[in-house]
Amino acid sequence: MARRVGLSLWTAGVLVCGTLAAAQSAPRSTPLVESRRTSHVTLGQSAVPLYGPWKFIVGDSPIDAKTGKPLWADPDFDDSNWETVDLTPKNGSIDPISGLSGYVPGWTARGHRGYWGYAWYRIRVQLQATPGDKLALAGPSDVDDVYQAFDNGKLVGSFGDFSTSTPTAYYSQPMMFQLPPWESVSGRESTQVLAFRLWMLPSTLTESDEAGGFHTAPLLGQMDAISAQHQLRWEELIRAYAGRLIEGIVFSVLGVVALSLTLFDPSDRVYLWIGALLLSIAAGSYLEIVAAWTQWIGPVVALVVRYGFTNALVFAGWVVVWRVWFRLRRPAWIPRVLAVLAVLLALSNLLAQNVFFTTVPLSVSHASEVVSLCLRMALTGLMLITAIQGIREQGPEGWAALSAMLLAGISEFYTELQFLHILNFWFPFGIQITTRQLANLLLVAVLAALLLRRLVLSIRRQRQMALDVKQAQEVQQVILPEARITLPGLVIESEYRPAREVGGDFFQIIPQKTDGSLLIVAGDVTGKGLKAGMLVGLLVGAVRSTADWSADPVVVLRALNQRLFGRSDAQATCLALRIASDGAVTLANAGHMAPYLNGEPLAMEGALPLGMMESTEFSVMHFRLKPDDKLVLMSDGIAEATDADGHLFGFERVHELLHSAKSAAEVANAAQSFGQDDDISVISVTRIPVIEPALA
Repeated sequence: MARRVGLSLWTAGVLVCGTLAAAQSAPRSTPLVESRRTSHVTLGQSAVPLYGPWKFIVGDSPIDAKTGKPLWADPDFDDSNWETVDLTPKNGSIDPISGLSGYVPGWTARGHRGYWGYAWYRIRVQLQATPGDKLALAGPSDVDDVYQAFDNGKLVGSFGDFSTSTPTAYYSQPMMFQLPPWESVSGRESTQVLAFRLWMLPSTLTESDEAGGFHTAPLLGQMDAISAQHQLRWEELIRAYAGRLIEGIVFSVLGVVALSLTLFDPSDRVYLWIGALLLSIAAGSYLEIVAAWTQWIGPVVALVVRYGFTNALVFAGWVVVWRVWFRLRRPAWIPRVLAVLAVLLALSNLLAQNVFFTTVPLSVSHASEVVSLCLRMALTGLMLITAIQGIREQGPEGWAALSAMLLAGISEFYTELQFLHILNFWFPFGIQITTRQLANLLLVAVLAALLLRRLVLSIRRQRQMALDVKQAQEVQQVILPEARITLPGLVIESEYRPAREVGGDFFQIIPQKTDGSLLIVAGDVTGKGLKAGMLVGLLVGAVRSTADWSADPVVVLRALNQRLFGRSDAQATCLALRIASDGAVTLANAGHMAPYLNGEPLAMEGALPLGMMESTEFSVMHFRLKPDDKLVLMSDGIAEATDADGHLFGFERVHELLHSAKSAAEVANAAQSFGQDDDISVISVTRIPVIEPALA
């Protein structure tokens, strides 16, 4: 606490000294007189803002052939014909982009509109300090874009990389440069000539009507005082962009939450789209923060990524999100038009930001701004079309989505609001809050509510589907025959192991009371799950109804084929057999796995599965079951069982198993423990001798 109080008192002292120093500055005069006018500064434990009078000129300095240094940095250079600039800010002035205080308009507002490139500032300072004082210079905390600082013709430091023909620029950041120690006799004044060589990117012209050069005054003073001011300026810069950090964190959190919702409902693609879109917006915020707080990337890279790609993809992405949200498929031309508009918007944004200034004229950049606006209006139109369709189909949810779309539109047209001079930023506690950020935060709130509602509805649907599956499973269990049936002369065992809750295998065992015969129908529907279970119910009903008037296996298969034909991809393999009371068997097959008689497969001709052709021929064979003969019917889930290494159970193991297994349950258990991959069904029919009653 004591440290904070001391720092506050020290800051107040600095401001008082700065105000007194500014008051000592001479008023403006004509350029000829002002060329030798100076600012009188007495240094103690203070840092003094250098408001002026500054001399200014656009262009770059010629190089002195003897010294190899810029002539305009020389303290003896005559700058009397340069413009005079005063950097005294108006009360409460704030940078409309970054929110930094002490803002003054740049050279584009002083008669150099449209100019970018090099420019110079010079100031003469009449300095009085204590011998041995360590002096320092703090560069302008808000400047377009980078600079080199000279003290009496000597380069003392720079912000940005000037080693190439085109300097590498960064977002404005506070810089501090140490000056040579004060060596004059105590009480004597010394004239210091400070010069700044500036470079501004052409893309900076698109950011403000007041771009160019100094927007805050440099500071001159004792090392400790300048160091403290340097730290305060960094704190101010961090606060200025803290709102973007908050925005990025909020979008990141909601984006991760949206992606995680796919775990609850993997079939709903909207969670993936919204998650990816929100994370893209967050990435743009983080990119701007990295560019503002570090010198890892420059503004050109940030502009290319943010305006060239992120903004265009995000704007188009909102249209895609809402089309997926409402499950819209028409108009079918929208996705194609959307892709073209996104590419054109990215290109026009790059041209509008004047990124290609070396090859593209500035007039083209201005025209591209209009093109970009038109493209964004076109995308807005597609978004409104989507909203109208959503309102028509889903009512209240469509209106809620429309509010989210409007908030997204405010965020995307934020730049136009700036140029219309609409108040769209505030600085509570020194943190910049813009209309765009407020719109984005409200957008996050609306999206969170919509996602929560969608999740609740999705959970309800899943519960209903689970209930439907459970009921289908119960129905399937009801229509299955008993595991063991004993009839005169026959013992039938059956096992059914579905791969999921509802299986696609089915079988029916129907004794015929009229003649004592037995009808067995076994099949395997294509696919798994609830859809296969519904087809199973359809086929079982058809088997039952057909068996009421005919037990002929061929007639039964034809009836089932008629039920499946024309139902899209509804197909099934099926086998029907009739066992007469004397053991005579009639077997008809439609692509099903051949039965095994006493452990050996029956040689049957192939046939097409049910549902493929309206009129089809089935393979038919006749044979007789002798006493103690065992006929085994099974689905392909036995042979196609797969272990962890991908090895199939195979027909060889089936052959060996049928010679050793004593029951249908033993066969099913062997395949299931090996590695079940499909539905497993096994039916064994054993003929037993019929004991004739003794005559009295």
